Amino acid sequence: MARQAKKRRPSRPRSALREELFNLPNTLTMGRIVAIPLVMFFMDRSNDLDVGGYEARLAAFWATLVFFAASVTDFLDGWLARKLNLQSAVGRFLDPLADKLLVMVCLIELVHLDRAPAWLVALLLSREIGITGLRAIATEEGIELASDRFGKWKTAMQLCGLGGLLLHFSIPTDFFIYTTPINYHRVGLALLTGSMVFSVISASGYMVTFLRGAFGKRVGDPA
Repeated sequence: MARQAKKRRPSRPRSALREELFNLPNTLTMGRIVAIPLVMFFMDRSNDLDVGGYEARLAAFWATLVFFAASVTDFLDGWLARKLNLQSAVGRFLDPLADKLLVMVCLIELVHLDRAPAWLVALLLSREIGITGLRAIATEEGIELASDRFGKWKTAMQLCGLGGLLLHFSIPTDFFIYTTPINYHRVGLALLTGSMVFSVISASGYMVTFLRGAFGKRVGDPA
């Protein structure tokens, strides 16, 4: 008796996969990943050079500039994907991966450079990994975990906090009316710590939404 051929799942043509991988939104997303070593390079330079010297401040400025330029592509690639109707499975995988890698690598490097406390970074990373896993389970179960306002505030404060910690030094800042020195390390650390509050609130909201979808009733309702 002839052995029956195993059924194969229909595979996507290589040409289609190549087009998805190198379309404009996904190219921007991959650019965000490529920017990570460049940010780390400038961070190390700002720490290795004469502390507070011109070259160290310049390296810190470039690290911050590259970081924010990469962060902007997070909003740009999603907008372009919707505008140009280029949403794809590759993009849905790469976009959150690039976001997490950029933030997580910067946080770990900040601990290495002694610019952020390890306990704070550990809490932030634990939250990010936990929510990523929860989203994966929710997707498999058909439960939608939409971003809420607390998650958006967390992201905004976290990015601004990271930018402040990357800039690091006390730099005279022009506010048009007057110029005053600002210690960007302290500002960044305060914002990053504040983002932890919104991280906990948004994570709690995601968990409640997941449990409601999983059990089909309000959490706390009588059985």
